[in-house]
Amino acid sequence: MDAMTLVAQGLNASRNILGMTLADFTDADMLVRPVTGANHALWQLGHLIAAENHMLGAVGLKLPALPAGFAEKFDKKTAGQNEAKDFGYTKAQLLALYNQQRDAVVAGVRTLSDATLSAPAPEPMRRMCPTNADLVALGIGHDTMHIGQFQVIRRKLGKPVLF
Repeated sequence: MDAMTLVAQGLNASRNILGMTLADFTDADMLVRPVTGANHALWQLGHLIAAENHMLGAVGLKLPALPAGFAEKFDKKTAGQNEAKDFGYTKAQLLALYNQQRDAVVAGVRTLSDATLSAPAPEPMRRMCPTNADLVALGIGHDTMHIGQFQVIRRKLGKPVLF
């Protein structure tokens, strides 16, 4: 197995865990904050989509275009909003966008050349991810970080422990 097939499998694994974690969330559950100042799952899921589209699009992957204004609805300035109408998306709609994009990412990473992966990542991402390979790998880690935050929301909501 080559390295990019392994990365693609990791991206699919994190997608599956994210889906299992949010499967029993209602749209109302998606707006619950575990503590004051923490982000709710609706914003976090939109953020994951926008961030992946931006970062991996910058590496050269051909990703589906996000709806107009999507990234702005899920940037740091909107993290404090609490109303579903402020975002304009349901959990089901966001998961569909996430999966559509992740399908393109998984297909695309398998096509990246060693030269592309070894190239410096675009600025300003280079401080955290020196190379394009680091940016691709971040896709798994970024999901995992937010999955952990979703697990805390699950505890607050009294949902069963999954893992």
